[in-house]
Amino acid sequence: MDKRVSNKSVKIRLPNNKEVTLPIIESTSGPDVLDVRNLYKKTGYFTFDPGYLSTGSCESKITFIDGSKGILLHRGYPIEDLAKHADFMEVSYLLLHGELPNKKQKETFEKNIRYHTMLHEQMKTFIQGFRRDAHPMAVMVGTVGALSAFYRDSEDFSNARQRSISTHRIIAKMPTIAAWAYKYSLGQPVIYPNNNLTYAENFLRMTFATPCEDYISNPIITKAMNQLLILHADHEQNASTSTVRLAGSSGANPFACVSAGIASLWGPAHGGANEEVMKMLMKIKRNAKIKDFIKRAKDPNDSFKLMGFGHRVYKNFDPRAAVMRDACHNVLNELGRRNNPYLAIALDLEDAALNDEYFKKKKLYPNVDFYSGILLWALGFPLSMYTAVFAVARTVGWVAQWKEMIEEPTRKISRPRQLYSGYKRRDYIELDKRDKKKSILKSISSIIKTTMKSR
Repeated sequence: MDKRVSNKSVKIRLPNNKEVTLPIIESTSGPDVLDVRNLYKKTGYFTFDPGYLSTGSCESKITFIDGSKGILLHRGYPIEDLAKHADFMEVSYLLLHGELPNKKQKETFEKNIRYHTMLHEQMKTFIQGFRRDAHPMAVMVGTVGALSAFYRDSEDFSNARQRSISTHRIIAKMPTIAAWAYKYSLGQPVIYPNNNLTYAENFLRMTFATPCEDYISNPIITKAMNQLLILHADHEQNASTSTVRLAGSSGANPFACVSAGIASLWGPAHGGANEEVMKMLMKIKRNAKIKDFIKRAKDPNDSFKLMGFGHRVYKNFDPRAAVMRDACHNVLNELGRRNNPYLAIALDLEDAALNDEYFKKKKLYPNVDFYSGILLWALGFPLSMYTAVFAVARTVGWVAQWKEMIEEPTRKISRPRQLYSGYKRRDYIELDKRDKKKSILKSISSIIKTTMKSR
């Protein structure tokens, strides 16, 4: 028996008066769960939970969230501590392996990532097959999915060594792919990675350097980018992460699984929140009446909503927001862009949210998406790259989740059930008889209507 199964259980009485007992499995943190794995076998009933809002789809030791208390832990470590004191490679190692690395482990891990940053040269030709105006996320979905065609030396995922090589490749190559997708959209030549730079520095350089002018690293900007990557590295089970696990449960290669995760993240309800923040700021700038928009946000009858305020998971405060706020303000001070009209509006909104009693009462605080949207704009990223940057950061979380699932001894292919509401069994009607049947039914319907009118 599972050691985590408690002595507690729940009894459910079915319509036929039959009772079934459901064991309760204890969690180390957060709510315990009802074990319904044998429910259908015992009763013939499924549970119905669209969106999996009350269903634990897997067991994981990677990330824990308590939205009501504003807690986000990676392997037990608070996200705010990791973002302030660690770098992205440390956090990546932690998510993948369960513990923070020592000095030697970190050096080895960084070396493995560093020497996988290049793409197969033919990948450049692959990218050139896309239209120039293609969205970077479209390019990333296709390119990441195609990686398995170029790196076929590590396809046996039952082998721990080959799993490790594949995970390192995905993490290392994602910034290169994202930067190349951006360069391609501009018509600029791609910039190859520089193995003397850190992960964050390399990404910034490949994105903004040109053959004519190299990108000069700025410690404040590099730190901010590093923190942004950490804060978006993993966020427990969500649409994209669950997509990666769902695809991986069939035994699909990790490149295909991460590609599926990118496609899910691309959806506006998931990864596009910080992009929506900037679109809102642009809308406000066009009207140049910020007070009117704040007034509209307070009006319950107005459809306008402030993007980047409050959070559907973190009910009281977002633990990532404070770190991102400091990073954002440090960059704005360093670049001297406080006079930028969009950023000026953002700061006015921030002031309103932090000091207005309405926003305080409704807990509409600036969240991580609000500050990351401003930060990415200040760094020079266009809106089309916002979700792509998110994908670069989240890749390590996806890979860690995939790795955890693959290494689970009791792994099964995901098989969600459904509540069927379609037709019952029907008889097949031959093609030449279908119009005749419709004509007969129409005539019967017409006769019934005429009869009813005559009455």
